[in-house]
Amino acid sequence: MFSARTLPGVHRTISFHNVRSHSASRTSPNLAFVPTCLPPDPTEVEKLQDFVSNSKRLFVITGAGISTESGIPDYRSEGIGLYARTDRRPMQHAEFIRSASARQRYWARNFVGWPQFSSFQPNTAHLVLRDWEKLGKLHWLVTQNVDALHTKAGSQRLTELHGCTHRVFCLACGDQILRSELQEQFEALNPAWKAEAFGVAPDGDVFLTDEQVCNFQVPACCKCGGILKPDVTFFGDTVCREKVNFVHQRLAESDSMLVAGSSMQVYSGYRFALAARDKQLPIAILNIGPTRLDHFASLKLNARCGELLPLIVAPDPTS
Repeated sequence: MFSARTLPGVHRTISFHNVRSHSASRTSPNLAFVPTCLPPDPTEVEKLQDFVSNSKRLFVITGAGISTESGIPDYRSEGIGLYARTDRRPMQHAEFIRSASARQRYWARNFVGWPQFSSFQPNTAHLVLRDWEKLGKLHWLVTQNVDALHTKAGSQRLTELHGCTHRVFCLACGDQILRSELQEQFEALNPAWKAEAFGVAPDGDVFLTDEQVCNFQVPACCKCGGILKPDVTFFGDTVCREKVNFVHQRLAESDSMLVAGSSMQVYSGYRFALAARDKQLPIAILNIGPTRLDHFASLKLNARCGELLPLIVAPDPTS
């Protein structure tokens, strides 16, 4: 059996000892960053039920829309995502690498946002997918999110396509530490530094002014003095070929694809939908708003993941 631990670039396993055991019936959605939509139509529920029932080895790819119900804002949701609310844009890979001031700005904002971001918990949709895995229905789960909510939910057959903010590594020597350890280093270096955010953004980012961040101190790698970077794929960077090949192998073993909470605008995830289309696999989409693959999907449902997925019964595929 494969697991997230076998993936290239993951050298340290994250444990969430303080995360309580979840059941899919005990979570309440946080809809502050969820676009409005109609309740699931019974006909649509039946169609998705048939799709899941007919799947024996389901490949699932999730995006930011599955985590908005946990209270995490996204980038692209109509009227409510970061791009709709502000003119701010996420950190670019090249900017982070070449600019010390860009890294200072990124880490200062991340330092302020980390306590809240790291405390977010899985919602019902994450738990349903975890349960499908336990039942043998879900063959592999790929998430484009970097929030660790699938890991917190207990998913094992998981690839974090764009990495995870809970890990940090050195660009020079490759040493990896937990983001929680880096938070302690920030606190030690900046004992008197205070800043109050005036807005929240995706991926643990918050809104701060340049004046607020100018005195923030950023630690270097404790082993070699190199630059520390979150273990995530920033915009403008690419997912490593080894990880892409690994996911293609899992897709080749699957008989259907479900896209949950993603418009699939980013090619790093969209490529797998194209591969599924080329293999003539049935594709179902569960997302509020249009997606990049609406024109070739077998089924498109416009609903909240946490509202529709719990309505689906996933029988044992071996029965």
